[in-house]
Amino acid sequence: MREVVLDTETTGFDPETGDRIVEIGAVELMGHVTTGKTYHQYINPERSIPEEAFEVHGLGDEFLRDKPKFAEIGQAFLDFIGDAKLVIHNASFDMKFLNAELKWMGLPQLPLDQAIDTLEIARKRFPGSPASLDALCRRFNIDNSARTLHGALLDSEILAEVYLELIGGRQPDFGLSTSESRNGGSAETKWVPRPRPNPLASRISSKEAAAHAEFVAKLGDDALWKKA
Repeated sequence: MREVVLDTETTGFDPETGDRIVEIGAVELMGHVTTGKTYHQYINPERSIPEEAFEVHGLGDEFLRDKPKFAEIGQAFLDFIGDAKLVIHNASFDMKFLNAELKWMGLPQLPLDQAIDTLEIARKRFPGSPASLDALCRRFNIDNSARTLHGALLDSEILAEVYLELIGGRQPDFGLSTSESRNGGSAETKWVPRPRPNPLASRISSKEAAAHAEFVAKLGDDALWKKA
């Protein structure tokens, strides 16, 4: 199963009032494991960067001036994500911006059900607790010391670790599906337990067995043990 952990940085909060995407970062997962394949792109928003946005991500007008516009990278971005599930923290925010940019290009919109919202997962798992990315890093002891500013690729890499913890840790399938099965087969071979060649010996002593039989004898005819 292919998933893409994704994050964006923007000029503000609402594309309908002129805000734009300035950075996209994405990390590919295959079977809940990072493949090492990433997507990262700075984008010229074709407008000035508000001071409050600059304080969040540190991407200013001069730095972004020579970067490609979204119209120049939109198709390449769609080609990278394909039909993979998109793992996003606060997915409605990023999907709103991505679909606005794609709409302005005349490209297909991303269906909302393509996104997996880790913020929603965290709030369900830990109701009433802080669910920001930093808070989840503290909860799962994930090192985010490099996160002095928001950055789309770094945040995606951190979110990939958080996501794996949210769905049950580094081995969400409890190790039953690995690159090589326990029977020596390929990844496509599902491991199943083999029957024991010899049954385990009973651990009930003769004294315990006699006491149980005496107890059952005193029960009525509807007793479960008498129907076995």
